Amino acid sequence: MNFVEELTWRGMIHDMMPGLEEQLKKEVTSAYVGIDPTADSLHIGHLVGVMMLKHFQLAGHKPIVLVGGATGMIGDPSGKSQERNLLDESTLRHNQECLKIQISKFLDFDSEAVNAAEMVNNYDWMKEFTFLNFIRDIGKHITVNYMMAKDSVKKRLDPESGATGMSFTEFTYQLVQGTDFLHLYETKNCKLQMGGSDQWGNITTGTELIRRKGGGEAWALTCPLIKKADGTKFGKTESGNVWLDPARTSPYQFYQFWLNTSDADAEKYIKIFTILPQDTINQLIGEHQPAPHLRQLQKVLAKEVTCMVHSEADYNLAVEASEILFGKGTEETLRKLDEATFLSVFEGVPQFIISKSDLQSGINIIDLVAEKTAIFPSKGEARRTIAGGGVAVNKVKVETPEEEINTSKLIGDKYLLVQKGKKNYFLLIAG
Repeated sequence: MNFVEELTWRGMIHDMMPGLEEQLKKEVTSAYVGIDPTADSLHIGHLVGVMMLKHFQLAGHKPIVLVGGATGMIGDPSGKSQERNLLDESTLRHNQECLKIQISKFLDFDSEAVNAAEMVNNYDWMKEFTFLNFIRDIGKHITVNYMMAKDSVKKRLDPESGATGMSFTEFTYQLVQGTDFLHLYETKNCKLQMGGSDQWGNITTGTELIRRKGGGEAWALTCPLIKKADGTKFGKTESGNVWLDPARTSPYQFYQFWLNTSDADAEKYIKIFTILPQDTINQLIGEHQPAPHLRQLQKVLAKEVTCMVHSEADYNLAVEASEILFGKGTEETLRKLDEATFLSVFEGVPQFIISKSDLQSGINIIDLVAEKTAIFPSKGEARRTIAGGGVAVNKVKVETPEEEINTSKLIGDKYLLVQKGKKNYFLLIAG
């Protein structure tokens, strides 16, 4: 597999230094991507860099994940208008371990292969630097003029942009990142750094440092910053980031994010976030276009990414949960869902609080839906709808208006799901 050709057809190359393709054809090459360890989970914005490393490893080359323990203590000015919060070492170490577990689903860290992945933390070498060492060994090789010419610096110093300026700490960020590249070049023969297009300035400072300090040759490759077709930021929802950690974003919510992408975005995302081959993707796009309402492209995208990040079992449960609202679910499906997923599925559904003590002795279904709650405006209407087969509790049709509902019906010892007609759901919470 030709790595550059692969990324090119997938739309994953924004800038690339000349000579890189020849270098990759010549020998097994090491490349790194830096990941910010300010949280104990990746979000899907990180996946672009991880997928670049995955394709790099599949092409026979060696991926290195650099966790920015030291740089996480400073803050990267690129694309930001203010400094970030700084973290202590124990928090950074914890976050690093959590990130490695997630990235292990994408990269092979454990094999004996020459291109097995590695994870490093730049704190491990940056902590040894004194300020005098740094300005002597690193600072003298890069001029202030060179650093000031970077877009990330110019934007922060432009008063018309509304920015509030830039601390010396953040001004030196590109030198710290360049030091990482130099260190990996010298200790691991790493010749390529990859990242988002906003990182081009920082990455090329590293290649320049390698050239000026020892006459070495190294390369930079960046991918486009991913945006949605409407121009808004990728990976954000109303509730915030879409995380890989199931405790932060449930597999159901994760699956739904991909399933609900627009047609234009799905065509782009399936190339970036899956490893499906070009022929398969072209065929899927060709089949999708005449019948976009079937959302076949989104379904394949959602399956591939959910299985890769979570598991096939999580994907299957997410599909089952998704089908509940469209009439295909069963009581068994409802009982399989964890509470977070259950509440995600029925987010926005009208809710009523009912007394658990009423259920302990049993309560007539008519009283429940027309008196204890306002699902029906009258007992007569409730009775007529039940007689017509139009009421279900936990996806089981209520056969008779005499039916008693008790605590054995509760899902998770707390919830009842009442369905009125085909599409009207009500969530009863026993307290």
